This record gives sequence, structure tokens and C-alpha cells, in this order.
Amino acid sequence: MPELTEGQHKAEFIVTEANGSLSRETVIFLSGQSILPGHVLGKVLAGSGTAVAVAGNTGNGTVGAVTVNGSAKKGDYKITCIEPAANSGKFSVEDPDGVTIGTATVAVLYDGPIEFTIADGATDFAAGDAFVITVAGVEKFKEYDPGNTDGSEKAVAISLDVVDASTADKEGVIIARHAEVNKAELVWFTGATDNEKVSGLAELAAVSIIGR
Repeated sequence: MPELTEGQHKAEFIVTEANGSLSRETVIFLSGQSILPGHVLGKVLAGSGTAVAVAGNTGNGTVGAVTVNGSAKKGDYKITCIEPAANSGKFSVEDPDGVTIGTATVAVLYDGPIEFTIADGATDFAAGDAFVITVAGVEKFKEYDPGNTDGSEKAVAISLDVVDASTADKEGVIIARHAEVNKAELVWFTGATDNEKVSGLAELAAVSIIGR
């Protein structure tokens, strides 16, 4: 007789979870993938950014079009002049959590979770001049892989069930927080090493998903 292999079942990997629906969220899975129960997931952002000068700026330069990369966070990025200079200047870049993530230079593309260029104006920037870039959009989930650079290089959740998003974005349910899971029943990206799994489990633990 042919040997049969039983597949992973819905929620089979869960040891314990919070009461009600506290542990679960209904989310969008990014198209181009087939997800299994217990699949370890990362998150990307499909969004847009809008820049506004803070009232009271001395300089009258502007921020051009903003490109939002998948690893960006929703919320307000603050861009503040820290080194004014004639027809130039440097600006610190803070993410929505208030963490400094880089330095932008006038007339040079800033390439990070968001991309933008600060244009010089007729009046030079002064220390403390600032812009706020508001990032809005939809967070989508995909297979976690630390080799990615779109945000899914960080493990943040686990798929509850099968999700066929092979041809289009698809709704599905994730374990997002406050749960214990069976490490042996988690599904990792192809080729995941033991060290990568350990790192992924540590990232899950940071959102209160604990591997046992």
C-alpha cells in the first residue's frame, strides 16, 4: 500500500492561547504564496507617504515625493535639521516610535524604510527646522525569511490555517499575540537553519508568542 502522510491541521500547533479572540487577528496575506497552518510570518506595508513642513521653519525648502518601502512603519516620521549649511544641511530621521534611523542630506536621496529628497529653497534651513512624513497604508503578511528586506525579515505572527494566496491577496487568520505554540509543528521557509529558527522564535517571543 502507498504510504500516506497526514498534513498539518488548522490550529494544531497551538498549545494555549488567550480567551476569546485576543490572540487572533484577521489580516491580508500577500499574493504569490501558499501558506500552511503553523507557517511563521513576517509583515510588509503597502502604503504611501505625505510630507508636510512644520510651521515656523526658517528654511523654505521642500520634501519631494515619498516612496514607502515594505519595511516602513505606519505613522509619523520626523525629519529635523541638525546641521544647517549654506544651500545644504543634514536632517535626523526618526521613525514613528521615536527611534533615530538615519541622516538625510539636502539634495541627496534618503534611502531607508521611506525614500525622499529634501530640496534646498531660497532661504537656507536653520537648526530645528523640520518636516513630518505621515505613512499610511495596509499591512500584509507573508512567509518570514531573514534574507528578505521588505519587512518580512522579522517574524511577527503565525498562520492559523491554510491560506491560498497564490494568485491574489487573501484574507486569513493569524496568531498575533499571547499564545504558546509547539515548536515542532511550526512551518518555516525552505532552507531555514537552526540558528534562523532560533532567531525567529526570539522575535515571536517579543510579541508574546512563545515556542515550547
